[in-house]
Amino acid sequence: MSKIQLTLKEKLDKCGITRYELSKITGIQYQTIDHYYKNKVVKYDCFLLLRFCNALHCPISDLISIVWDEEDLPGSSG
Repeated sequence: MSKIQLTLKEKLDKCGITRYELSKITGIQYQTIDHYYKNKVVKYDCFLLLRFCNALHCPISDLISIVWDEEDLPGSSG
């Protein structure tokens, strides 16, 4: 089964920004950012994602990716 994966950790690493700094920039609680960072979120808050994008000056595609399961790929016979 394919799944959505958050890539906030990779984006922060690339930008050289810590979760604590992102918390200060966005006003979002550290614990909330930590859940997104550790990919422990089941329901994504579009308001928070927009705040992350604004703070990091990036499109949403820099923060979310799809991990495709082989059977879900187009053209697979599964």
